[in-house]
Amino acid sequence: MKEATNLSIIRHFKDLSDPRILKKTDHELIDIVVIAICAVICGADKWTQVEAFGRARYDWLKSFLGLRNGIPSHDTFGRLFAIISPVKFQDCFKAWIEEVFTTTSGEIIAVDGKTLRRSFNKQDNKAALHMVHAWATANSILLGQQATEAKSNEITAIPQLLELLALKGCIVTIDAMGCQIKIAKTIRESEGDYVLAVKGNQGELYESIQDTFRLAQTKAFAKMDYDNHQTIDGGHGRVETRTCHVLSATHLYPRQVKWMDLQSIILLESEVVNKNTGECSKESRYYISSLKPDASRIAHAIRQHWAVENNLHWCLDVTFREDECRSRIGDSAENFSLLRRIALMLLRNEKTFKGGLQTKRLQAGWNNDYLLKVLLA
Repeated sequence: MKEATNLSIIRHFKDLSDPRILKKTDHELIDIVVIAICAVICGADKWTQVEAFGRARYDWLKSFLGLRNGIPSHDTFGRLFAIISPVKFQDCFKAWIEEVFTTTSGEIIAVDGKTLRRSFNKQDNKAALHMVHAWATANSILLGQQATEAKSNEITAIPQLLELLALKGCIVTIDAMGCQIKIAKTIRESEGDYVLAVKGNQGELYESIQDTFRLAQTKAFAKMDYDNHQTIDGGHGRVETRTCHVLSATHLYPRQVKWMDLQSIILLESEVVNKNTGECSKESRYYISSLKPDASRIAHAIRQHWAVENNLHWCLDVTFREDECRSRIGDSAENFSLLRRIALMLLRNEKTFKGGLQTKRLQAGWNNDYLLKVLLA
């Protein structure tokens, strides 16, 4: 199959380092990787299903893969993905992403973590794997991920992930866990901007921002470098009003010079009214940013941060059933997680079929021509 021989996944993953000492009876690493990617696209959620897919599609796979020793067993898939270097696997993924996908100027990159709940291993005293993702919200692209064994370790994982990315001209949004001086510095030194949520973990800064806005509101923001933006959304029986207040960081007292290029402090007020009961709930959230006081732009960046939850984490849990996956030996949990993300990127990038992701997976499983479309997307 001439088209399939030029698949970008083959070009970029063929140089993945093989941890085995190869024998004549061994299967080629690129064959194993491509079969696994195709199987996950088509609905496989475990290694036994990957093997079953390979055997069912042997003739089609043989048209563009070597398969000199046939289809590997599920044990072979499991053993190999347990010892493949996740770092080198992700290097191939990153090179593939950079060629196939493009990011928009001014892209908002949402950084957030997700725990693979069934990846813990009690026998080896191994905690569940926690993945930190960098999600380009405008184009729904996963730019990279970093593994850690606990949510609390996001503080060290986030800078490692950011250092792998091209952040120039981008806006990086992170929740309160990532509100750290070192992380802000990493973003600015990479010529990106930051919008960081501030909560009690930054006690002095949090209290200072609260006090500054209380004082400013009593003066109705008179003679202050101030901007605001309001949106009203309705749906599901409720009306939500979001008001974004932005002040220049020069009004913050005491001044926070330790935060590199800090220019704005933000108060986001949210009011939700239930149209049926009339009940009203209010919430206030605080942020800091290296962006100038532009309420519309900052409010958009904050709103877009939730795309990583809606378009990545939710899809991995619901469509790919990630929380049910029990791969846990060696590095298999992290490597299988990357297979799911490769499949998700390919399915999202295929635009000719108008169904949802789950239907696309089924369609790829039923139709070789559509599966090839997904691989070539």
